[in-house]
Amino acid sequence: MAEFLNKWKLGLERTRKVAFGRIANFFGATEITIDTWDELESMLIQADIGIDTTSIIIEDLINKVDIEGITTTEDLRKLLSIELQSKLIIPQIPDFSSLKPAVIMVVGVNGSGKTTTLAKLGKKYKDQGKKVLFAAADTYRAAAVEQLEVWGKRLDIPVISGQPNADPGSVAYDSVQAGISKQFDIIFVDTAGRLHTRFNLMEELKKVDRVINKALPGAPHATWLILDATTGQNALMQARAFKETVKINGVILTKLDSSAKGGMAFAIQKELNLPILFAGLGEKSEDFQEFNPGAFVDGLLN
Repeated sequence: MAEFLNKWKLGLERTRKVAFGRIANFFGATEITIDTWDELESMLIQADIGIDTTSIIIEDLINKVDIEGITTTEDLRKLLSIELQSKLIIPQIPDFSSLKPAVIMVVGVNGSGKTTTLAKLGKKYKDQGKKVLFAAADTYRAAAVEQLEVWGKRLDIPVISGQPNADPGSVAYDSVQAGISKQFDIIFVDTAGRLHTRFNLMEELKKVDRVINKALPGAPHATWLILDATTGQNALMQARAFKETVKINGVILTKLDSSAKGGMAFAIQKELNLPILFAGLGEKSEDFQEFNPGAFVDGLLN
């Protein structure tokens, strides 16, 4: 457990020092005053938690301080930790064991770390004894297919790809058909990284979703959105656009170790009600962790 918590603490070091450092240093033996709330509110907003989420947190804290008779900011720290954890959804990683194959579509904007995350997901499930297949449906960027094929060879996971500029829907369809006939447990469908503002590309994502369902009714069984934690509140706009396009079941936060904007996790869950399933805390595969609200908050404040 200590090693697990230390991994989160190290992974969140940048966010803690830059964004939450002032908050951590704010608490002490001083008495709570009206100025306390103004200062704390300002710091939470600056930590990228979001105005709406911050307002709710402050309101809840004021009520609890009044009810419990708390007078010092040191005791307020404990309340804040509990309050922040309560604003995070405890993730339930889906159990795909009853499906053969389970089809998971992975979506996100360019540069979010989507293909690398796909590789980490593949390794995670392969290590659990699952037979994994990659579908390289990001046909617009030849480098994306090549990158996934390199990961496939490295992890001994087969990759189905089409010709450059091939129809991504056909690649997805062929991959699902192959997964069914060869009895794979999980198929991860990589999709083209796209700006959430590009209408035609977002419409194409709907098409890929429909084609997968045509190949296997009920699929995709999950669609996971990859968000780059370094983009802060911009990730919220991305998440909203993707959620309006396809049925997003969960979020994977990448580059938390490089970000000073980890507070956006609270805004995502408050405004979109999407659970964060996994988090990238570093470059290594073991730094890819199931999201843990308690460890996340402790890593920010302690």
